[in-house]
Amino acid sequence: MSQISDILKRDMELFYNDFNSEREVSQKSCDTILVADFTEYNPLHNGHFHCMKTAKAMFDESLFVAVVPGLFERSGRGIPYILPREIRAEIAVSVGADIVVEGPPMGIMGSGQYSLCLCKMFQALNTDYIPRGYKPVEGMDEILRRINAGHHIASKPYRIVDKTTGEVLLKGKLEEDNYVITSFSNSLSKIGFDYTDKFIFVERIEGVSGTLIRQSILEDDFDNVLDMMPQKTIDVLKREIRNGGIIYGIRDEETILETANTYSFEELSGLNLFNDKLAANIIENRPFEDIETLEKSILQGFSSHFKQRILSIMENPIPKEVISQYIDNYPSNIRVLGYKDKKSLKKFKEKTYNENISLYGFRRS
Repeated sequence: MSQISDILKRDMELFYNDFNSEREVSQKSCDTILVADFTEYNPLHNGHFHCMKTAKAMFDESLFVAVVPGLFERSGRGIPYILPREIRAEIAVSVGADIVVEGPPMGIMGSGQYSLCLCKMFQALNTDYIPRGYKPVEGMDEILRRINAGHHIASKPYRIVDKTTGEVLLKGKLEEDNYVITSFSNSLSKIGFDYTDKFIFVERIEGVSGTLIRQSILEDDFDNVLDMMPQKTIDVLKREIRNGGIIYGIRDEETILETANTYSFEELSGLNLFNDKLAANIIENRPFEDIETLEKSILQGFSSHFKQRILSIMENPIPKEVISQYIDNYPSNIRVLGYKDKKSLKKFKEKTYNENISLYGFRRS
């Protein structure tokens, strides 16, 4: 069995273990300031590093907790990550994170679903501050000001709305980093989390290209990106290239084709993000012998990455009703993927509301 198949099999077991677990919640009182950042670290570059350093510098003796997307190793675009999360955690700790915890399974969820899970994680961590990178564009300063004033800001089709006042703040669509911020505001409001003055907005730095970084990894040539990433990231990437640990773009094609070729209409239409029309179209065009032919039968969706997300869902076929119940109980468990030292881990356990904390698969740098 390939490395990616092993990872997906393990993660399916973890998913259903979480699904069947009862969340143990307690109210704690702790003076430690916890700063929680959510980012994919795919891989950790200077933009992530800048946001981390900026937030850490604001609070002495605080805990910086990185929430790294976990199960199934698929990004919000549905594309396999460059490195497994345990190794992404290793890099994060080596450049300054105190704790790294496993975040929600982005690749098998809709954007609103994983935003809601992430916000429930912030709540479970008893988070004091949330740093977020943003891109300065016209109208964004007012949106950020209102969010830190505790207003319920939400992204609607082609407009950004202040649901607290009923005003339309901006017409059109926001870029990804800025959209994520408004999505967090919407989800945090839904779960009743008071985020007044909790966001630390950090202007995104220039000179970092994810496209060039990914190309450098595929070509094993980092000459053009040496100034885009911390040296630790480059060192680990080179190590994992030597060890065959890069999982970028690698899928469990056998499982995807088995799902597409053998699932009934009811089973397909019952998967997350599927509808009757998509399920019927796949059944009409099967059997499929390769992923490329299958992709052509996946109807265009609400985003340019929809087809990749559907492939990830067929790779990990979980009914939408199960996903819904999983979200309701999230996070039933908090898995620590890495930590700075035992003192930091002790503070983390004292601070966090969730009692189900375990050390899982972490690597020490």
